[in-house]
Amino acid sequence: MIATSGVAAEAISGIGLSGQMHGAVLLGADEAVLRPSIIWCDQRSEAECRWLNDTIGPQRLLDLTANPALTNFTLTKLLWVRRHEPDLWRQVRHVLLPKDYIRFRLSGEHAIDVADASGTLMLDVAGRCWSQPMLDAAEIDSRLLPAVFESPAICARVSTHAAGLTGLSAGTPIVAGAGDQAAGAIGMGITRPGAVSATIGTSGVVFAATDRPATDPKGRIHTFCHAIPGRWHVMGVTQAAGLSLRWFRDQLAAGASYEQLTAEAAAVPPGADGVLWAPYLMGERTPHCDPNARAALVGLAASHGRGHIVRAILEGVAFSLRDTLSIFAELDIPVSSVRLGGGGSRSALWRQIQADVYGQPVDTAADEGAAYGAAILAGVGIGLWPTVDAACDALVRSVTVTTPQREVVAAMRNRYHTYSQIYPALRLLQA
Repeated sequence: MIATSGVAAEAISGIGLSGQMHGAVLLGADEAVLRPSIIWCDQRSEAECRWLNDTIGPQRLLDLTANPALTNFTLTKLLWVRRHEPDLWRQVRHVLLPKDYIRFRLSGEHAIDVADASGTLMLDVAGRCWSQPMLDAAEIDSRLLPAVFESPAICARVSTHAAGLTGLSAGTPIVAGAGDQAAGAIGMGITRPGAVSATIGTSGVVFAATDRPATDPKGRIHTFCHAIPGRWHVMGVTQAAGLSLRWFRDQLAAGASYEQLTAEAAAVPPGADGVLWAPYLMGERTPHCDPNARAALVGLAASHGRGHIVRAILEGVAFSLRDTLSIFAELDIPVSSVRLGGGGSRSALWRQIQADVYGQPVDTAADEGAAYGAAILAGVGIGLWPTVDAACDALVRSVTVTTPQREVVAAMRNRYHTYSQIYPALRLLQA
């Protein structure tokens, strides 16, 4: 990129990192990767979650880490490797998350930020440090884990070796950075309490900044450190958000573009003439915490066409994200504004559906995304702005606003009530 961008290496003053959360990159004594990384969406560790609940207990897990045991979290992946690949596990000397492996290759340093570390189930989220009681209970050696830093903190510098490989200047500072969700929130300006984002990528995430570690006693949403010192965030996750539409296109509408499919959906009235989609293609995190949940398309009739199914998918994903907003209301987490992000925000129809389902205006930012947020954190780290708030105030601006349609909001409220009854019915069928 340095060669093609025309930017001189010496003009690069700092490096920010971001990447998918929860992954487990395992290094041996020679610091070589021991096995392919187990990534965020892998569901293999259900038995390990049960073990944690049985040996430590759900309430103790919340007390120690502010989160329940979920198959997505890094610790459960480590426990799976320890149980199923014991010979390999005995070789493990370092555990890194995906973006932190990139930092290691750039600098030789083992480091992680508090936001990404929050998703490992090994961090004391309130104290913003590794939880030794949690590590002791899970029998994980703390020496395997990297040092923890606040996201804007400079924690490494480009090594001479990496400089020769990349074209970067040796000594260029590298900040701790953040996982994709916290960095993406920075890129969207979601920094203060009341600011909320709803991002639709492969997964869907509703993210709210808080000034305290607000824990859900039922463990339905995640409580993590924010990428801003002294702040936290709560987050609900839909496993298969944009993935639902991609799955339909790839499996049942080969050759159709997203633009064609959403145009067909736009010709269908709100409510999809009774068709509903439950987006549980990869289990579900919020609010069900159920890796065995399965998707369902409900209410089909001979009069329905492809546009009805696509509209039901778009609405079903929005209903699933509204589940998180409902939990926020229950926990008195303020929601003063909702900003949309990810690929889903580029669809005018999906933006309108979300405004109608959430019952309030939604907007989008001019520049958004985890890479942009990581760059902002790097700028703060090297002193271009005094705080993350100041940087976002200077750099992030709204470009579109979508207002809810009053006559549709009530109908969507009723459809959401019906949607909420699908999961309990599915659980009865799977019992």
